Amino acid sequence: MAVVVNSSETPAERKPGLLLPPGVQTEKVLLKGEDLQLECIPEGFPTPTIKWMKLGDKLSPRTKYNKFKKLLIIPAVEERDQGKYMCTADNTVGEAVHYFDVIVEEPPTWLTGPPQSQLTVIGTDVHVKCSVTGKPPPDITWRRNGELLRDDPGNNRRVLDDTVVLHNARPEDTAVYQCEASNRHGSVMANINIMVIIVSSFPLLLDMAPLILTRDNQEYAVVLGGDITMNCSVFSSPPSAISWVKKKSSKAIDEERFFALQNGSLQIISAEKNDSGKYVCIAFNSLGKTEVTALLDVKDTTKIVGPPQDVQIISGTTAQLMCQTEYDKSLQSTFKVVWTKDGKEIPFSLEKNSRYFVDNGMLQIMNVNLSDQGMYTCIARTSLDEDNATALLTVLDVPDAPKNLEISELESPRNVRLSWVPGSDHNSSVTEFIVEYEESHWDPGRWKELQKVPGNQATAELMLHGHLDYRFRAYAVNAIGPGPPSEPSERYKTPPAAPDRNPENIKIQGHLPHQMDISWEPLLPIEQNGPGLEYQVSYRKLGVEEAWNDHLVQRHSIVVTNTPTFVPYEVRIRSRNSYGWAPEPKVVTGYSGEDVPTTAPQDVAVEVINTTVLRVSWTPVPPATVRGHLGGYNIHWLRKRNLLNPNKILDERQFLIFPGKRSHAVVPGLKPFSDYRLTVSVFNKKGNGPNSDPVTFNTPEGVPEQVPVLTASNAQKDSILLVWGPPLEANGILTGYLLQYHLINETTLEVVDSQERNITGAETTQLQLQGLEEGSLYRFHISACTRAGCGPPLAEESNTMTTGRVEGQHSDFSTQGWFIGTMCAVAFLTLIALMACFLQRNKGGKYAGTPPPPPQRQDMFSMEKVKEKEDLHPDVESQGMNDDTFCEYSDSEEKPLKGSSLCSLNEDDTVGDSLSQDSLVDYADGGGEFNEDGSFIGEYSGCKHRASVSGPSGPSLVTA
Repeated sequence: MAVVVNSSETPAERKPGLLLPPGVQTEKVLLKGEDLQLECIPEGFPTPTIKWMKLGDKLSPRTKYNKFKKLLIIPAVEERDQGKYMCTADNTVGEAVHYFDVIVEEPPTWLTGPPQSQLTVIGTDVHVKCSVTGKPPPDITWRRNGELLRDDPGNNRRVLDDTVVLHNARPEDTAVYQCEASNRHGSVMANINIMVIIVSSFPLLLDMAPLILTRDNQEYAVVLGGDITMNCSVFSSPPSAISWVKKKSSKAIDEERFFALQNGSLQIISAEKNDSGKYVCIAFNSLGKTEVTALLDVKDTTKIVGPPQDVQIISGTTAQLMCQTEYDKSLQSTFKVVWTKDGKEIPFSLEKNSRYFVDNGMLQIMNVNLSDQGMYTCIARTSLDEDNATALLTVLDVPDAPKNLEISELESPRNVRLSWVPGSDHNSSVTEFIVEYEESHWDPGRWKELQKVPGNQATAELMLHGHLDYRFRAYAVNAIGPGPPSEPSERYKTPPAAPDRNPENIKIQGHLPHQMDISWEPLLPIEQNGPGLEYQVSYRKLGVEEAWNDHLVQRHSIVVTNTPTFVPYEVRIRSRNSYGWAPEPKVVTGYSGEDVPTTAPQDVAVEVINTTVLRVSWTPVPPATVRGHLGGYNIHWLRKRNLLNPNKILDERQFLIFPGKRSHAVVPGLKPFSDYRLTVSVFNKKGNGPNSDPVTFNTPEGVPEQVPVLTASNAQKDSILLVWGPPLEANGILTGYLLQYHLINETTLEVVDSQERNITGAETTQLQLQGLEEGSLYRFHISACTRAGCGPPLAEESNTMTTGRVEGQHSDFSTQGWFIGTMCAVAFLTLIALMACFLQRNKGGKYAGTPPPPPQRQDMFSMEKVKEKEDLHPDVESQGMNDDTFCEYSDSEEKPLKGSSLCSLNEDDTVGDSLSQDSLVDYADGGGEFNEDGSFIGEYSGCKHRASVSGPSGPSLVTA
């Protein structure tokens, strides 16, 4: 598949830039023998070409290129490859360059081989030179028998950089001297045996047993995977045989990683953890045998487990570089983390003005600026090893100001090109340049935006106004924000000219019926192009007049008087100054002043859709009578009376506004069964026209509202008394009520059976519902009805009584007399006992502390026996009380409630409060309710059963 892109526009030429690497110069540090790779990725149009060169020298013949010469490769670099390299990206528009400072380093190496051991006599000067090379130059450390050797001018042993001098050597100068040369890439070490002897005893030393010059129990440490050499310097004649064993092994060491050196030392390559332990160096010849012990400890390597990551940070904020490390805890005293920037160690200070802080391995750079950009290296270092990781910190900032602004004329003095040289984008590409201007005539000293150009463009073509003295400046914008503006250009003065345009936003309004107000948006001062600005206002009636009425004004509004009411006009406005006219203006259309409409809508008719909604229709008024822009129609209606109470006059007024041109509307929100009066009028911006002839109509009956209250009480085995209140709004002539009742399964709460009953008569508000199932739960729904239907129902639930409960109520009531008699007897006996105690206390009161005589205690025991006897033999007569006397209710105000003092609904505390005690108390406390006709409605609760009492003056009771 081929994709063909057709474009009629050629992309704008762009000066080359380098996407990578950022900045102007990059430092590249390599070890001798590594491969050098330098890469430049350009951008621009036309596509730039890449050229490479080495400043002051030729490129190595080993140089290779890749990625269309974007990548330069020199394999196995040598010291002569070091130097400054330049990458150049160029096209027809310009060029961009980047410099690479290549540094080739190497670990320490011997120049002439390691120094040799020496045998000398007392009084001579001994010189031991450690000749090494490396880059960076190695640091040389001297030790004597494993202990650090420092320069001491007061001693005969001097340390002079790479040389140790023993002045006037003495026998105690005999030792093993160690030279270690190291830089950040590695180290080399040599052991030098120095033997100082007495000349007279020299012949005796030609035959001697082995003498080990290395200190016994010398400690060595190496990190896991590192190399270590344990010394064993022996002096003997004849020469000794040297062997090494590891303690607890007793066998000679013979492994691939262990090497016995010619000088007697033991070298271990790639040390492992189990290499730790004690090693014994054994030296023996024909004259004897001797040995020393060396202690080796293999430690964990120092590692950077969380290296710092490359980061881009906005100038002025805080940069954070994290470096998480692991190291052998036994080396904690020598462990430290060092941070370098571009190869130089960062100094840390406790002063308040320091911008560098290190906390728990994190480097924080406060208030970052452009100088902080570079390569940051975290070095985790102990006395044995180190690890490092590097990250690039790129600082993003607003672009620098453009430079070298130049103005050049194009087709005319008012058409110029402004060009500039962009500044650095500071690692965030420029998205746009903004050109500003300042003129000295109308608003001197104030800079205003003139034009925006894309960020890859460094020129702007400007169209200028006449008769102004300009200065220009530009600034760049990138993702970070706008940069500072450039220095202003030289002043550029444009010649005067006729106006370039005419006024806009012309408004034609009529605030009064016989006039026309014309206003417009005037030209800006800088748009006048010269002195003497005026506006020619021309107008004529649309389609009636051919000649224009002209007026010259200097302001930006005019009032035309004596115009007909609401007539269309054509208007045009043209600018001119002392140097000529602006181009021909556009013609706009408007109307003269409005007045209120003169006629009312005709043929107003209404159609009753339902009890609350009405459709109104009319014949629209003639447009000429509107005398303005048609706003719409107003519908006013008045509710005069409720047909349920026609003698009461109402004055409920409402209206609705229907905008636009129309001939009908739907009016909601009416009240059912009411008498209404309705009018329609038209309106415009000036006001309402006259009302139409009124139309009267009636709304039909509607369904009633929900009844306000429903109670279920006086529950029996097969009946319940229902009492309700009439609806507050009948919305018609009330015809009766609809009762629906449902038998409910109390376990699942599902409906088992449903029935309904029509209750005729608007005055009926009670019903004794018969034929119900014993001990069952019922749900009742009552709705008020008119000829239009029934309203929303109100629900109530209640239970019928069970036979056991009713008999239990009678039984409890019949035993209540016996209980009262028993309690009275107990109270009487208790009173006698108290009186006897009181008399006995008074009788013995003369003798303090005299105990009561024994007969009193016998009397008390006799009282208790009497009470027990009464409890065992209740009153038999009270149990034979007639059940017919249970809870009789009075049906008149003259008759008292028979047996009310004994009436009880108790049945092992499972039935509610007694009628005589609780209902009357509730009534006295105001807990009862009255019907609208004054009848009393009481609720007596007991296991969800209710009863009611109503007086003779209440509504009639219907029994079903």
